[in-house]
Amino acid sequence: MNYLTLYNNQTVSVKDIPEHGYDVFLEGNLQLLKNRPERHCVNYFGVKNNREIRIYCCIADDLTHKIYVSSCVLEEGSSIASFTVQNHNFEKFEREIHENFDINFTDHPWLKPYRFANNKYNKDLNVGDYPFYKVESDELHEVGVGPIHAGIIEPGHFRFICNGEQIMHLEIQLGYQHRGIEELFIQKSKLIERVTLVENIAGDTTVGHTTAFSNLYESLCETSTSDALNFSRTLAQELERIAIHTGDLAAICADIAYQLGNAVFGRLRTPIVNFFQEWGGNRLAKGLIRPGKINFPFDEALAKRLLELFKAYESDFNEMVEEFFSLPSVLSRIERTGIVTYDEVLEIGTVGISARMSGLSRDIRLSHPCNLYGNTFIHEPLLKHHGDVFSRVQLRRDEIRQSIEYCKKLLENIPQFHKPENILFVPGEEKFTLSLVEGWRGEICHCAITDGEGNLKTYKIKDPSHHNWMALAQSVRNNEISDFPICNKSFNLSYCGHDL
Repeated sequence: MNYLTLYNNQTVSVKDIPEHGYDVFLEGNLQLLKNRPERHCVNYFGVKNNREIRIYCCIADDLTHKIYVSSCVLEEGSSIASFTVQNHNFEKFEREIHENFDINFTDHPWLKPYRFANNKYNKDLNVGDYPFYKVESDELHEVGVGPIHAGIIEPGHFRFICNGEQIMHLEIQLGYQHRGIEELFIQKSKLIERVTLVENIAGDTTVGHTTAFSNLYESLCETSTSDALNFSRTLAQELERIAIHTGDLAAICADIAYQLGNAVFGRLRTPIVNFFQEWGGNRLAKGLIRPGKINFPFDEALAKRLLELFKAYESDFNEMVEEFFSLPSVLSRIERTGIVTYDEVLEIGTVGISARMSGLSRDIRLSHPCNLYGNTFIHEPLLKHHGDVFSRVQLRRDEIRQSIEYCKKLLENIPQFHKPENILFVPGEEKFTLSLVEGWRGEICHCAITDGEGNLKTYKIKDPSHHNWMALAQSVRNNEISDFPICNKSFNLSYCGHDL
C-alpha cells in the first residue's frame, strides 16, 4: 500500500495523500504496526463531504521521525471491519468515527459512545443512557463516583465493579462537557479567536497545545519559526512540565495523607507558575505563545530571575524528595500499587509518562522533535519498568530535574527578539498539516485541512489523555477501591482534553 511520508509540522497537498479501498487501507495500516513497538497511530479521523466520509490514518515511526499518512473514502452508514479487533490502539479513534459519522465497525469489541459531542450523528444519543458493562452476581457490587466531584475537578463518571474492597473492573465514562472546540475553529476566522480557543483545550497544558497550534499555523503559512520563537516555546514547555509535575507530587502526597509533602510540593509549584505571570502576565501562560510572534520577549533580566528561582527551588525540592522516597509509610502506599505492564501499555497505545512508566519509549521531543528539541541534551527518554504509582512518581521527580537542567542550558544563549510580523495563510491547493508536541502528559497532536482559499475545513485535536484513560482503568484492577485516588492522581488525565 502507498503512503504519503511527511515529518512533524510539514504541510503537504491533500491530493498527494493516497486514497485506497477499505480492505487495502485496513490491512496496510495494520501491517505498518505489526511487531513494531516504535510505531503507533498519532491520529485517525474522518472528514465529511455530503454523504461521503474520508478517513485519514497517521502512523508515526519513532525511530525514523517519519509519519505515514493514507486515506479511504466511505459512505455514511457503512458497515466495515474494525482495526480495533486486531490492534487496540485504534479503539477510541473508531468509537469517535462511529459516533460522528454512523460508520458501523461490525467486530469492534467496545463500540460505545465516545464523547457525546454536539456534532454526533445520532442527536437522540444522551450521556445519561451510556451502556455500562454489567456483571450479574450476588457476590459483586457496583460503586459509582461522579460525574459531579468535590472541589474544582471536572465532570466524569467512574463505575467500579467490586468484590468487597477489591476492584474487578472500572469503566470510565466522559462526555459531560460539550464545548465544540473543533467546530469553533472552523467558525472563527480571526487568529486571536483561534488562539484563545486552543489556550482553553486543557488549561493545565496551555503551552503544549498553543505550541502545537502555532507550529502548525506557521507551517500552513509557509513561514519558518525564528530562533527566538523556538526558544520561548521550548523554555515555556519545560517550565509547564516542571510546574505541573510538582503540583502532581503535591496531590499524590495529599492522597496518601502525607501532609508535609503536600505542603512543600504545593508551595514549590507556586513560584514556577508565578514566573509565567512575571514573564507574560498570566500564571497559566495564556497570551504568551502566538503564531509568528511573541508579545513578551524573554530577556537577560528574566533569565537572572529564573536562575535565582531554580536555585531556591532545587534546594527545597531535593530535600523533600529525599524525605519522600525514604519513608516506609510512603513507599508502602505507592510501590506495587496500580501496575500496568509493558504488554498492556503497548496494546492500549499509551503515550508520555503512561508509556515510559512501563519501559515503552514514547517522547516526541526525541522521536519527532520540533522547536529547539532537535539539538537538546535530552538524548534518551527517562524510562521506568514497573508501571506502578512508584514508577510514575519517580518519572515526575526525574523529569523535573531534567527539565531544570535543560532550561539552564537554554538560558546560556538567549536569541535576539525582533518586531512581531503578521502572517497569513497562502491561498492555493487544499493542504494538510500535522503537528506533534510532547506536552507534560505526553503526545499532543493537531491536524488541519484547508481549502484552496486557505480557509480551515477541518481542525482535529488529540490530547494525550485520549490514549491513556484505559491505562488508568487497567491499573486499578485487583487493587482495593481505596487505592483508586492515588492511582488516578498518578496519571492525572484530562477531562476537558477529552471533552472537546
